[in-house]
Amino acid sequence: MKNAIEINALEKKYDNFKLGEINLEIPSGLIIGLIGENGAGKTTLIKSLLNIIKPSKGKIKIFNNDSEEMELDIKEDVGVVLDNMFFQEILTPHDINTIMKDIYKNWDTTLFNDYLSEFGINFNQPLKTMSKGMRKKVEIATSLAHKPKLLILDEPTSGLDPVVRNEVLEIFQKFVSDEEHTILFSTHITSDLEHIADKIIFIDKGQIVLNELRDEIIDNYGILKCSLDSFDKIDKKDIICYKKNKYDYEILIYDKNKMNKKYKDFIVDRITLEDLMILIIKGEK
Repeated sequence: MKNAIEINALEKKYDNFKLGEINLEIPSGLIIGLIGENGAGKTTLIKSLLNIIKPSKGKIKIFNNDSEEMELDIKEDVGVVLDNMFFQEILTPHDINTIMKDIYKNWDTTLFNDYLSEFGINFNQPLKTMSKGMRKKVEIATSLAHKPKLLILDEPTSGLDPVVRNEVLEIFQKFVSDEEHTILFSTHITSDLEHIADKIIFIDKGQIVLNELRDEIIDNYGILKCSLDSFDKIDKKDIICYKKNKYDYEILIYDKNKMNKKYKDFIVDRITLEDLMILIIKGEK
């Protein structure tokens, strides 16, 4: 399987934050979920991939081309949705279509119109009169209308109601269904990733702390719950990290089937990505 993105020894240093060292391969044909709390480094990583900011060191390749040297024909293959909209608010979707068809040789006006129609967007409505969710729909339609091979998305479903979010997620799944298209999807709505992501990359304090297939995370990790006075009965080798609550402990464990057999008197719950984030970020080791 070819890689859509290759990152080698990437670092970006600021006065009070450092991203990296990041080494990462993102295969083509997958939806990759990027999670982490605010300030963890997700947006810095995405902006480095897009050559919006210059890394302090390291190399990034997109489709085997250095990202800092990408020519237009390579950029044509990358669709982008960022957390903050980059279109001027006076523009309408009609204006965006006019601009984009002169930039991208693969721009498809019919496809753009089809997405706008599916999202219920008026072709002539100024962006400044749209809600945040409507603007996000315009961004998503724009990112798809030039038929990219790679989508890089930063909070693409933010501001969308559950019904539209589901529609958008179905579009993303259809996008990668041929196994040649790829999505890197950063979001705080971790339930979206539980539905569609093939793999999860978890960044905390500028470092990758988890890089695993979604199914392996959901199938293998779990939360063991025990009373305050039972915590000492848990083998410390089985504890990845833990959180003490008012009346009990929540313990992140691996191989929940094995832990269920070993600790028959305790509850081992299924884990969500949100649970995993909270325990790793806030938990003790």
